Amino acid sequence: MSVRNLEYLFRPASVALVGASDRPGSVGQVVFRNLREGGFAGPIWPVNRRHRQVGGEQAWPDVASLPGRPDLAVICTPAPTVPELIDQLGRKGARAAVVLSAGLKNRAAPDAPSYEQQMLDAARPWLLRILGPNCIGLLLPGLGLNASFAPAPGLTGPLAFVTQSGALATAMLDWARGRGIGFSHFISMGDSADVDFGDVLDYLGSEANTRAILMYAESVKAARKFMSAARAAARNKPVIVVKSGRAPEGARAAASHTGALAGSDLVFDAAVRRAGMLRVDTLEDLFDAAETLARARRVAGERIAILTNGGGAGVLAADALSLQGGTLAELSAATLAALDAVLPATWSRGNPVDIIGDAPAQRYVDALGALLQAPEVDAVLFVHAPTALVPAPEIAQACVPVLQGSRKPVLTCWLGGPAVAAARTLSAQAGLPSYATPERAVAAWLQMVTHARNQRALQEIAPAESPNFEADRAAALALLETAAREGREWLDEVEAKRLLAAYRIPVVRTELAADADEAAAIADAIGYPVALKIVSPQIVHKSDIGGVALNLGSADAVRQAVQAMTERVAQARPDAAVKGFAVQQMVRRPGAREVIVGLSTDPVFGPVLLCGVGGTEVELHRRHALALPPLNRTLAADLLGRSGLPPLLRAWRSRPAADQEAVLDALVQVSQLACDLSGVAELDINPLLVDADGAVALDARVRLRAPGAVAPPLAIRPYPQELEETFEIAGRRLSVRPIRPDDGARLHAFYDAATPGDLRLRFFMMRREVPHSELARFSQIDYDREMTFVALPLDGGDTMAGEVRAIADPDNEVAEFAIQVAREWQGRGLGRALLDKLLRYLRGRGTQEVVGTCLPENAAMASLALRMGFEVIPGEDHTQLRLRLG
Repeated sequence: MSVRNLEYLFRPASVALVGASDRPGSVGQVVFRNLREGGFAGPIWPVNRRHRQVGGEQAWPDVASLPGRPDLAVICTPAPTVPELIDQLGRKGARAAVVLSAGLKNRAAPDAPSYEQQMLDAARPWLLRILGPNCIGLLLPGLGLNASFAPAPGLTGPLAFVTQSGALATAMLDWARGRGIGFSHFISMGDSADVDFGDVLDYLGSEANTRAILMYAESVKAARKFMSAARAAARNKPVIVVKSGRAPEGARAAASHTGALAGSDLVFDAAVRRAGMLRVDTLEDLFDAAETLARARRVAGERIAILTNGGGAGVLAADALSLQGGTLAELSAATLAALDAVLPATWSRGNPVDIIGDAPAQRYVDALGALLQAPEVDAVLFVHAPTALVPAPEIAQACVPVLQGSRKPVLTCWLGGPAVAAARTLSAQAGLPSYATPERAVAAWLQMVTHARNQRALQEIAPAESPNFEADRAAALALLETAAREGREWLDEVEAKRLLAAYRIPVVRTELAADADEAAAIADAIGYPVALKIVSPQIVHKSDIGGVALNLGSADAVRQAVQAMTERVAQARPDAAVKGFAVQQMVRRPGAREVIVGLSTDPVFGPVLLCGVGGTEVELHRRHALALPPLNRTLAADLLGRSGLPPLLRAWRSRPAADQEAVLDALVQVSQLACDLSGVAELDINPLLVDADGAVALDARVRLRAPGAVAPPLAIRPYPQELEETFEIAGRRLSVRPIRPDDGARLHAFYDAATPGDLRLRFFMMRREVPHSELARFSQIDYDREMTFVALPLDGGDTMAGEVRAIADPDNEVAEFAIQVAREWQGRGLGRALLDKLLRYLRGRGTQEVVGTCLPENAAMASLALRMGFEVIPGEDHTQLRLRLG
């Protein structure tokens, strides 16, 4: 649904408990006790239809008789009663409910809707939001609200915890309480019939009291909403996820438990990466990551130096780093010299930096100073083992100020127990991440590195794209329609090559022959040697039944191959209808590497792209990576980098380097195919042969979606090319289109050319330049929630003439707009044309209200708003004007 009315769920002023009870051990009794003992300041109204008192306090027989409108209702009555109760609460004015009851998937009769569906139908007219059903409830420690049947309350703190497992929730509360970990929100999702992860992420992403969001997930339902919410939240604060179902058996268990499809675990990894979140393996890692990401400095590089007073501890840290793919900083000659000047001659002279067990406090300080100043060191891990020579608290008192003042990330590891407890406390009080073992410290550092990589993907400004390739979408659709009319699930060999060619992917020449003579004639025209392949809708893996012949050097060899292949296929697959024979040019590229580029469909996240090492043994190794489309060239390069391919594409001995750009081309082109053709369920280009001269698709398989099957939508809305227009303003033609990630450089030049006065009118402050992070945010937009149109003169190169942008709330009720026009284009009508295009777009999306703000001295903006039908309303403090169009 949306964030609508979630403030009543997460900031209620009054609570009604429906099903409150005095019966010992009942859910109603436990929840009522927790509500009363939590310290909630507002009224708590128990509802019990049999008793006038519950827990010694007045109770009400039904919802209608309550003395006021409850902001939040908690329901713990049997499933059949819930739909009617939701209707009664809606009529009473309640706008949020926590449904603890289980069993709402059941039905009163086989042909009746489930109780859950009846509940949702009852809530809809009132826009009443429901958490659950089948959950343990909700805790808001900052409000003193414990609307749950958890056995213990939560501590107040800056972390929000969201979980789909009720059993895990109670264990986690107990575990966190024992470690002094507190929460701003503790949310048990249950079956997520209404409020789901996307809704909660949207709310918590901008919630001021939440420093980080922790999630335990078993499945995701609405992938596009989840991705939009996760990307927005992850820009504001760390979002860290543990997801069950890494192994196939676990995935099946998760699906059975939640009643939702569990998509591929690798696809979920790709979604987390694209959204800028961090995935960890265990619940302990979850809290370690939250503590680390919330406390540590920003990661600017991945090279870490380890400083220790014990060689063994340093080796353990270095081993853990190496085994997990981390990067140990290589100390420069200058840094080694700086360390030589302050350390004994017997120090390790390398990284890890072992400063020897007898080190006094000043030696630590001096060594840390050298490492923190070293340009080749991006972070420092400080590891201390207690000795009898210098107490650990003394070391901490000397080192903590140095570490605290560092601009680089620093992590501390105080090995031991009581001897280092005070030192560990000093580190924690100074806001330094601290860990009990070197291995956990290294794991935390690698979490920081991964999170930083994912964040960079969110904030990276893509380089200017080469001119878009022109796909022949009409030809591609015609191929799919022909196959659909014939009831075929697979395109044949020739059709698959034509589909790739329509998207400008180089293919080996392939033609279809009906019989041996036609195959020989085609082979003569193509030139020898050729390959011959059986074409049959029933035969996908041709080589398994002898349906492939290679290196045929003459017409007679082709005829003989057709005859022999026909006999083999008739014996192995008598049910197969042979459509013909594909005659294919043999490609001789001895130095080429075999690459696989693929497209598959995840039941949750929709189309997914694959890139990796190709060949016949592709299933036997894991040298591949996944990504969600759409991809631009920057994202394609990231996918290629993670696939394991780059080392294989480099020059080696006598083989020249293969053309990586050709692989990137293929990835971007297949991504566009995925965005354009929802009828394609699966596509494999294997192998895509790549060498110094480029790439060519040697073999391809294309499976179509079954007739009538609904294609899962793309998890991320692609660039809406249909919104491109050409305007004529003041005698000049301009392209007006949605902004693209590769517009970052153009946007930078646009703001850079603006006068200080224009920037002040746009951003309400004096600024010399717009920072990189904002440029990335402004150019990498979520087309599902926001829109920016840019105007580019068709005779002006990359010069941007103007921009207009709007961001809608998750409910699409209100959109806030802003506009800026280059100085040379002001007063020519471009502002009006841009704003008119934006308003047309927002009306088409059903946005109900458009609002904006401008400074009182911005007379041009106020005048334009009035001409476009906006109300112009002075703000209460007269420092701004409010613009509103209903």
